[in-house]
Amino acid sequence: MTETGKTSGELPWRARTAVLTLGTFVVGTDGFIIVGLLPKIQQTLHVSTAAAGQLVSVFAFSYALLGPILATLTGLWPRRRVLVTGVALLAVGNAVTASAHVYGLVLASRVLAGCGAALFVASAVATAAHLAGDQQRGRAISMVTAGATLSLVLGAPLGTLIGGAWGWQKAIWFVAVVAAVVAIVLTVLLPPIKLDQKATLRQRITPLTDWRVLRILIVTLLAFIGIFLPFTYMSAVFAPALHGHESGLALLLLVFGIAATAGNLTAGSLADRYGPRRVVIGATLGVAAVFLIMLPIRDVFVLVVIAEALSGVVSYSVIGPQQHRIIAYAPPGGTSLVTSLNTSTGYLGQFLSSVIGAGLLTATGSAVLLPVAAGFAALAALLTWWLSRAGREGGEQAAGETGMVATTAK
Repeated sequence: MTETGKTSGELPWRARTAVLTLGTFVVGTDGFIIVGLLPKIQQTLHVSTAAAGQLVSVFAFSYALLGPILATLTGLWPRRRVLVTGVALLAVGNAVTASAHVYGLVLASRVLAGCGAALFVASAVATAAHLAGDQQRGRAISMVTAGATLSLVLGAPLGTLIGGAWGWQKAIWFVAVVAAVVAIVLTVLLPPIKLDQKATLRQRITPLTDWRVLRILIVTLLAFIGIFLPFTYMSAVFAPALHGHESGLALLLLVFGIAATAGNLTAGSLADRYGPRRVVIGATLGVAAVFLIMLPIRDVFVLVVIAEALSGVVSYSVIGPQQHRIIAYAPPGGTSLVTSLNTSTGYLGQFLSSVIGAGLLTATGSAVLLPVAAGFAALAALLTWWLSRAGREGGEQAAGETGMVATTAK
């Protein structure tokens, strides 16, 4: 990076990072809100349930696939231009979704929105880390990623409420308008930050062949498969306690979202103090333990609520520190690429969890999801410990992994 987080007369990094948090809130709301609106969208567009579901799939797929590519192609751009372009694409994509009456055009608009979301989130994490500086990097990253958890608590319910009262198009317009406001605010408040403009394209794509980066991505993949196995199929896992009541499921989602926000913010401070690697190990072990505890109590609703709160805290204590870890290995000009790779890997893990979970539900039933998810989380913890230990012995451990202030990534 070529600049420090704040100069005389400028806004403090927290004020600018708060705007980035609002951006990730919009991105998260866009992803979650569609799920609740699918029945109404299906009726309006006269398509099958499976076809309507593709609106969710293409958003996630374009996000995961195109995120690293877009981060590389825009590596020479000032961060403000990247961020404004990303959130503007999100706004345009949602505007088209809300206006179109043809399924094919709506599907294409979700791809456009997914591209904008991927471009924004990767650059938002890198920009926040830059603005805050090395000593408060974890706090800055956790602020940005907190937007996604807040969208689960506030954005998705609000959007669903708007959709129920005035139609699904109005809910999508709500996302588009907020995204446009974020683009305007970023244009006014964010300085034209340029990160490592002299780096060549070859230097920028170096992370794709760096084993240190790849091993962090492996951990992210395993952790997110484990985290989202019970989350995706929450209604099936806790069916004995829910008794078919949707209000109970809504409460579990709310509790999870609030706890996830708290866990995410706390993890950032802990990563700055103790090092992100230790936080990741503790969080993934916590995920494994909570899932195993859930198994014998999943028919008692009060205990399930408590366990779901614990699950939210430890589950969302993973992604921020993982971003912190991977940034430590970013080459000149490669910060946005590595954060995009990590985010995309998380989306891939979420997708694989739905596939694995569907297979397990068909073959064995819902009870097995919890121990399998615990196994994935425990494996993520083991690999984090073992691979980072091997890195230290080989002299490859970056300062940012151990809790010391990292001035350069080794």
